[in-house]
Amino acid sequence: MSQITVLDAVTAFADWNEPTDAELSAIEAEMPLILADVDLIDAQITAMDHAPNDVDARRVRRALARVLAERAKRSNRTAAVPAGGAA
Repeated sequence: MSQITVLDAVTAFADWNEPTDAELSAIEAEMPLILADVDLIDAQITAMDHAPNDVDARRVRRALARVLAERAKRSNRTAAVPAGGAA
């Protein structure tokens, strides 16, 4: 009976570990929304870190507006793609 090492198990699927071009394109297309979400979370954390003030409230509102704008762009972009998937 032969033994399979962890290295053998990991390297057996080495070709599949890298993201495909389509996956990288999808990540790149979603990056503005990801960054907007990060900015919103950062603004919320900053606002919770000390006594609330007007500057923090404005920062959170602007970050939320940016997230909503990016989500609207993304939903409009996906709604514009025909049913066949070809652009």
